[in-house]
Amino acid sequence: MDLFLQRLFDGLTNGSTYALIAVAMVLIYKATTLINFAQGEQALLGAFVVLQLWNWGLPMWVAVIIGMIFSAFLAALLERTFIRRFDPADHLPLVIITLGLFLVLNAIAAVVWRYDPLSFPQLFPHGSALTVGNARLSWYSIFAFGSCILVLFLLHILLTRTKIGLAFRAVSSNLESSRLCGIKVGSTLQFGWALAAAAGTLGASIYAANPVLQIEPSIMLRALIFSITAAALGGLDSLWGALVGGLTIGFVQSVLVQYIPFIPNEMTLTTTVIVLLVVLTLRPSGFLGTKSVERV
Repeated sequence: MDLFLQRLFDGLTNGSTYALIAVAMVLIYKATTLINFAQGEQALLGAFVVLQLWNWGLPMWVAVIIGMIFSAFLAALLERTFIRRFDPADHLPLVIITLGLFLVLNAIAAVVWRYDPLSFPQLFPHGSALTVGNARLSWYSIFAFGSCILVLFLLHILLTRTKIGLAFRAVSSNLESSRLCGIKVGSTLQFGWALAAAAGTLGASIYAANPVLQIEPSIMLRALIFSITAAALGGLDSLWGALVGGLTIGFVQSVLVQYIPFIPNEMTLTTTVIVLLVVLTLRPSGFLGTKSVERV
C-alpha cells in the first residue's frame, strides 16, 4: 500500500508538469486547430532565461516571471513573422514551420548553453510535506499541482471575464465570423501564442526544478511528447482536459510500470501511447473534449 501511494504521489508530480505544457498546446489548438511542435523548445528557452537571470542574482520567482514575459514576447514575434502569413486552414505548411522552429530554437539553446547538464534552482521548499506510512508527498509535488490549478483558474478568469479573452474564445469558435464582427483575428491569435508560451515556460521551469533532473537542451523532448499525449487524452480543445490528461499520463507512468512486471521502465513512452490509442478509439474527442458534429 505504501508503495502504491508513493507511485501515486510520483505520478502527481510528473502529471502536473505535463499538464501545464499541455495547457499551452490546448490554447493554440483551440484557436487554430494546430499542434505547435515548437512549444517545448519555446518553453525550454524561457527556462534557460530563468536560469541565467537567477545566476545573475535575481530572486528565483522574479526570474521566472521575467522568463515568462520573455517567452511570451518571443512567441508573439514568431507568430507575427512565420505563422500569420499562412492560411490557418492550411495545416501542412504550419506544421512544417513549427517543426523547423523546434530545430532552430533547440539549436539556439545548444549554442548558448551547451549540452552540459546544469542544476536548476529549487522553486519550492525542500523535504516532505505529508507522510502516509512510508509514502512521502513532497512540497515540490504539492506546489507543482497547485501551480497547475492556479494557472487554469487564472486562464478561466481571463477567457471569461476580459475583452481580449472573449475575443479569443470567439476566434476559437469561428475564425471567419469573428473577422466579420470586427475582431482583430491576427492580434488575438498572437495573444494566444504569447499566453501559451508563458504557461509553457512556467511548466518547463517547474519540470527542470525537479530534484532528480538537470536542465540541458534535450530535456523538453520527452516532456513535449508526454504533454502532446496528455492534451490529446484530455481533449485538445479543453483546458481542464489537459489537467486530467496530464495526471493520467503521470499515473500511468508511475503505477503501471511498477505493477505490470513485463513493462520495463524503458517502455513508459510506449505504454503511454498505447493508453492514448485505447482511449481515443473509445472516445475520439478525449476525456473532456468537444465532440465534433458535421452537418450534411
